[in-house]
Amino acid sequence: MAEIKENYDLTPRVAPNLDRHLVFPILEFLQERQLYPDEQILKFKIELLNKTNMVDYAMDIHKSLYHTEDAPQDMVERRAEVVARLKSLEEAAAPLVTFLLNPAAVQELRADKQYNLQMLKERYQIGPDQIEALYQYAKFQFECGNYSGAADYLYQYRTLCSNLERSLSALWGKLASEILMQNWDIAFEELNRVKDIIDSKSFASPLNQVQNRIWLMHWGLYIFFNHDNGRTQIIDLFNQDKYLNAIQTSAPHLLRYLATAFIVNKRKRPQLKEFIKVIQQEHYSYKDPIVEFLACVFVNYDFDGAQKKMKECEEVIVNDPFLGKRVENGNFSTVPLRDEFLENARLFIFETYCRIHQRIDMGVLAEKLNLNYEEAERWIVNLIRTSKLDAKIDSESGTVIMEPTQPNVHEQLINHTKALSGRTYKLVTQLLEHTQGQAAR
Repeated sequence: MAEIKENYDLTPRVAPNLDRHLVFPILEFLQERQLYPDEQILKFKIELLNKTNMVDYAMDIHKSLYHTEDAPQDMVERRAEVVARLKSLEEAAAPLVTFLLNPAAVQELRADKQYNLQMLKERYQIGPDQIEALYQYAKFQFECGNYSGAADYLYQYRTLCSNLERSLSALWGKLASEILMQNWDIAFEELNRVKDIIDSKSFASPLNQVQNRIWLMHWGLYIFFNHDNGRTQIIDLFNQDKYLNAIQTSAPHLLRYLATAFIVNKRKRPQLKEFIKVIQQEHYSYKDPIVEFLACVFVNYDFDGAQKKMKECEEVIVNDPFLGKRVENGNFSTVPLRDEFLENARLFIFETYCRIHQRIDMGVLAEKLNLNYEEAERWIVNLIRTSKLDAKIDSESGTVIMEPTQPNVHEQLINHTKALSGRTYKLVTQLLEHTQGQAAR
């Protein structure tokens, strides 16, 4: 357990890329799993809470940590400041909030923002100051932990805001709110909206754009491992060149989650080959049991190593905040991800081992799969039936006999010729373009 905590807990790498409110669910998970002493987790919670407006929560944790019924004077004073500031912002935003709560008045709004701004000014005496007050009020609500109210006001603010930077900031806040309320479908929609803006917006520098992509991928981890289709969505996002480049240059630890998604997602198996190349490239810059498992199977063909890595992977999964728990109906419940992962990991070992060996000793294979002989036999029989593998079990000799599935020599020659032809065409095209460019001069 100590080794898992020290080497494989990604919290120190993940937390800096999250809004501080998104760190709280991670701390709750770590506390539940008892990966760190309670006192350490509680102190870190207070440190985070001191930068928010959730003063009551901070007071409760302080009392629990120091076994007292009294809150420090600075917290009491801070609470009074928060209440006063909230009341002030509520009053400033009141005209626009009143308008938004009137269904008949809201019907007057159109898709044209300029029309809306003029209409609000002329008919309701609501101008830029009140719209800005709504943003500040929504942001303050978020800092107080009222994510539902923040989400509603940030949505309304974006329908009126004409400042692109402020609108993007509001969208990030809306995304965080939906994640914290566990509204996974809506959160995924907001995630895609943020992505579209990041990919199309002109940033002050390319590094700013890369950093926004890194933030988006970290925030998305909550969605990808809770949304019904999340394990496909994470591959679709992370595996895009621009996002994969960001991972390789600035956040290689995210390879753990992409690797996990590839292992449990059979539909994305055709893309796995290219991902294995990425693992080879990043072998020296980042090590993780789940990533190393794939390297053992598909790069080194080290099946004994893969079997050992499976045990480490199991520990990593159950102790990872994104992989070890799933939120269902507002409650944490254990996900069958670990079992699903182990089943697919065994399948990877089996398929790859069988591609190399035509006749396989059942006892050896059972050892590679980390199963006893009878379990291995039942597992393989079921696999052959369900996957329609061209194989059979010879019970007398205790072996699995595989028919070769690799393309024959003629097919391999055709494939290599096609690849060579494509590279030759690309090279000739580049040479022609270069020649034409020189002629034009």
